Amino acid sequence: MSSSHEPSPTLGRTASNKPSPARRPLASVSKAVAVGAAALLLSSCAVANSDGAAGGGGGGAASALRVVLQQEPPTLEPCEANLTSTGVVVRSNITEPLIERNPTTGDLDPLLATEWEQTSDNEWTFTLRDDVTFQDGTPFDAEAAAFSIDRAVNSDLGCNVEGYVFGESDLEVNAVDATTLTVTTPEPDPILPLKLSFIEIVPTSTSTTDKVREPVGTGPYQIDQWEVGTKLTLGAYDGYWGEAPAYPSVEYQWRGEGTVRAAMITGGEADIAMGLSPDDGIGENGVSYPNNETIALRFSGDIAPLDDIRVRQAINFAIDKDGIIASLYPNGDVVASQLIPEGVVGHNDSLEPWEFDLDQAKALVAEAKADGVPVDTKITLVTRTAQFPKVNELSQVLQEQLSQAGLNVELRMVDTTQHLQYQLRPFVTNEGPIALLVQHGNQAGDAQFTVDQYMSSTGAQSTFGTPEFDQKLDAAAKTSGDERQTAYEQIFADQNEEIVQFAHIAHQTGLLGIASGITYEPNSASGDELRIAEVKPAA
Repeated sequence: MSSSHEPSPTLGRTASNKPSPARRPLASVSKAVAVGAAALLLSSCAVANSDGAAGGGGGGAASALRVVLQQEPPTLEPCEANLTSTGVVVRSNITEPLIERNPTTGDLDPLLATEWEQTSDNEWTFTLRDDVTFQDGTPFDAEAAAFSIDRAVNSDLGCNVEGYVFGESDLEVNAVDATTLTVTTPEPDPILPLKLSFIEIVPTSTSTTDKVREPVGTGPYQIDQWEVGTKLTLGAYDGYWGEAPAYPSVEYQWRGEGTVRAAMITGGEADIAMGLSPDDGIGENGVSYPNNETIALRFSGDIAPLDDIRVRQAINFAIDKDGIIASLYPNGDVVASQLIPEGVVGHNDSLEPWEFDLDQAKALVAEAKADGVPVDTKITLVTRTAQFPKVNELSQVLQEQLSQAGLNVELRMVDTTQHLQYQLRPFVTNEGPIALLVQHGNQAGDAQFTVDQYMSSTGAQSTFGTPEFDQKLDAAAKTSGDERQTAYEQIFADQNEEIVQFAHIAHQTGLLGIASGITYEPNSASGDELRIAEVKPAA
């Protein structure tokens, strides 16, 4: 990810000087991870439209690529593709956006749109490709693009991308002709092209009343068969507009234990394993990469005792972040002072993490108790199983450290579907005060995507917010360049001083298991968006 504080240079001008390649620009895939490959892990159930060939690292022509995930995707609905467990399969594999952000440079690259420009204060115009078809054979055109944006942003589906990227703002979309699309915003939006990179394009036949589990897109792969609870198989789309991918099919399986995922790589049963830890036994097949994930506790703000800022401050003092990293994540994680890492526009370099001071934590809890705050009320610490490596161990450490501060904390581990009920509006309301362990990745590279969903009074993942703070967020969103950087730096400082909705823990580093017959270089987006077209057999 670019470390520049300036927005991507393609945001405010036409991209017409960029080539219109047969295939979009890809991140480097030059890194090979040494020795031979393994046989395909066979299932007793036949895969539809699949030859059932041996594994991805074998000699001769590439066959099925085998990927093992931490968990089964809850859905492949494209408008939920910014959720890690969905996007890692969907984005740029089954479906594609108009514009794609290069995770290495931070630039915006043309994809289904070949160029774009701001044609008035509130309007952007996009020129679209004319040689693309969806996997159902229907043509991609401006009508489909307009439909997809309207479905994701303006409908009543409650798409996660709407809350994550656009908030309460609706967009006016117009198909001028087959290859020309205009998008009008309620107010000037200097980063609209970046926002649209989060919207996956689907055909106009897609339901507008229900979310779809198995989508149709324009990507290099289409869904062959989903054996619920067992595996998901994608097959290469013969009519793909770009360069054909190296692998004719992809088989996804899921295993909750990192040691099991690692063993599938070292034992020749998988080619790529997601979400590993150095302690999982991956050895020389482990490839680390700087992801953009930050882990933190997010507090409910309207239920005692978490409605008292002293209790939230006490939790920040009670967490030994250095100790957690040293014991659980010593291979690259760093203590966090805010929800975004260095390299994202708006990151505040001057913010210091909360120090570990258990005595101060106890004193704040005692002070709140003396003023009548019911600090003995049970706080439920909600965490998600298999969310990231060693999440179970981290959860137990957090429970113990908060308890040592004098708080009554009960740990509840939940699956992905249950976790979303706590994570997204409408939140669970009948379970008392909640401290939710969140993992936030700002793959867009701009603070607006973080603060609008996590800090505004109407944010999809925000339990706090005031009219005054909302005004600061709205004002920052309209800025650009150095002014934008400064505005968001102040917002993160104000959050830590005045609101304290979070106890930041760590900026994470990712680790993939890559079989020796595979060539793939992970980037900051790999944990959320594993682009199979960038994976090649080793030479």
